[in-house]
Order: sequence, then C-alpha cells, then structure tokens
Amino acid sequence: MTSTNTTIAQRVELMHQSMTGQIPESALAAFGAEQADLTSDGIPEGVARAGTAMPDADLLDVHGNPTGLYAAFAGKPAVLVIYRGAWCPYCNLALRAYEEQLAPALTERGIGLIALSPQKPDGSLTMAEKNDLTFTVLSDPGNQIARALGVLTAPTDQVREAQRSLGLDLSAFNADNGYGLPMPTVLVIDGDRTIRWIDVHPNYATRTETTDILTALDILD
Repeated sequence: MTSTNTTIAQRVELMHQSMTGQIPESALAAFGAEQADLTSDGIPEGVARAGTAMPDADLLDVHGNPTGLYAAFAGKPAVLVIYRGAWCPYCNLALRAYEEQLAPALTERGIGLIALSPQKPDGSLTMAEKNDLTFTVLSDPGNQIARALGVLTAPTDQVREAQRSLGLDLSAFNADNGYGLPMPTVLVIDGDRTIRWIDVHPNYATRTETTDILTALDILD
C-alpha cells in the first residue's frame, strides 16, 4: 500500500516490482527498449517554451460535449497535465498522486487543474471515476495540443505489437482512431494564457513530481 506522501517515482518502482511475472518477457523487453530510446533521444527540438502563448483547441468533456482549452481555464491560472490515456498504468499513478497531493493546494490558491489526453471521452470518464479525480479531465481528438507544443510521438511497430499481445489497440482508444501519443507534459499557465513553466518527460515511465509543480507555481506570484 502506498502513502499519500509517496513520490510518483516511488509508486512506479512499486508497480514495476508487482509486474514481475505478470507480463510476458517479450512485451517487457519491447517496452524497456522503447523507454531507453525515448530517454536517449531526449526532449525534441521545437518544444514550446515558457513565455509563449498557450494554444487553444477544440476539445471534448467526459460526456462528449464540445469545449475548448481556454474555456476550461475559465480566465484563471491553471496547471495542465498532458497524459497518454486511462489504459496507461503510469498515467493512473501520476493523476492519482496529483489528486492527493496537488489538487488541494491548487484549490486553496485559486488555480485550476486540467488533465488532457487523446483518448475518447469515455476513456476520460473512466480515468476520472477510477481515480476519484475532482479536477477537469478532457479529451483532445487528434492530439491538437501535443502537436502544437511539439511533444507528439507514437509507439514503434514492435511496441504496438507488444501492446496488442496484452489486448491493447491504441486505435480503439484514441478519439481519432490513430496511434499518436503525447509525451507526458505538465505546464503552468497564467491568467493571460501564457506558458510560464513546462516540464516534458520523453520517457513515459517518469513523471513530473508534485513538489516540482508546487515550486514552479511561485513564478505566478
């Protein structure tokens, strides 16, 4: 059992230990190779920088209703969490940690918290319900935001085959029926819709820690 004070990295390590013997070695090897390559490649050139405008996009809420990113900001500062989908165990760990450790602090400061993925609205609803999330969860069909920020990627053929061997076909989960995925990214956006801080994790097995986000919020003062 994890404590609410446990870091995301610690939660991931516990999850990795529990996976031993639960996932075929061939799939683990494919995922491990992908993660190593993503780490080696690093952050892509052209990723959005602090001080630039946050792009808007046509999004969907958990019920499939049209909305926009600016509408979700509601004119106030926000932390935007871009994740892969409810099917991703690392995303579940991260969003659960943000609910426990980040959401209360943001509410006290009048700062919004929004999670965004390319999955269909029912996947967003699953993510919210499964992890008892109190913050806004939205779908971004076609990875509009990830593409605009320069953090769009896609699994290799070997990884897609490993995913299928585990019963996962991304095209059935993504709202555009494609295979594009965002690199996990957290942004701090001010009330003028300007990016004040951005943290990109090419290797999806690592995530932005809550303490780093809370420290970054100081730039809004």
